[in-house]
Amino acid sequence: MAEASSSPEKTGLPAKKRKSGVIVPHQAKWHQRVGAFLMFILLRALMVTVRCRLRDRSEFLAPNAPGPVIVCFWHNRLASCIKVYESHRKPHASGRNMAALISASRDGAFLTGILEWFGVQPVRGSTSRRGPQALLELTTWAERGYDLTITPDGPRGPCYQVQEGVMSLAQVTGLPVVPVAFNVNWKLCVKSWDRFQIPLPFARCEVVVGQVMRVPAEATDAGRESLRQQLEADLRAISRD
Repeated sequence: MAEASSSPEKTGLPAKKRKSGVIVPHQAKWHQRVGAFLMFILLRALMVTVRCRLRDRSEFLAPNAPGPVIVCFWHNRLASCIKVYESHRKPHASGRNMAALISASRDGAFLTGILEWFGVQPVRGSTSRRGPQALLELTTWAERGYDLTITPDGPRGPCYQVQEGVMSLAQVTGLPVVPVAFNVNWKLCVKSWDRFQIPLPFARCEVVVGQVMRVPAEATDAGRESLRQQLEADLRAISRD
């Protein structure tokens, strides 16, 4: 008796596609792109009314400030970041711009659309998805002189808990880590895992820049963990809800 063949041509079954192992970030749908543009217009108008007061111990926002750097702030403060960067960081350095680590998820696709309207370079990935690829892309943007922005408790939390990724990025790039807090007195808090904060019109925002931290290239696992805990403590100390 002849042996039965299991080839797709003879069984009529479709051939299975071989997985490449490459994770492709979710792309924004048409309605997300429209929503991102509308959100950009809304945030741009809102930013005109928000007033900021600075407490900068690192001179990160001062004229002739060094760069590039890794900027760290809690995930729920993302809406306040753009105004401060555009008005107090970018004008002091010709050609300076920002690359931000954004989740590869569907929600990340919507956020990417908003940031692109603000001229921010998105890098898609997180500790759970596209981590190594995102680390390589961020390093490339740092070499081009871009500041790197990370929300160290994102994209899923726990809230106010620094993840390991920022330590690895600082060790690989050699860039200083600058903790920043945006404390808004009048805001709307979304019912999400991080209670995302949206400044309300005419709110006042206290911007607190903490002490700069560096991760040595020769840092061990224990050394990175100690610095991670220090960064988490610093960010908690300068943040007010």
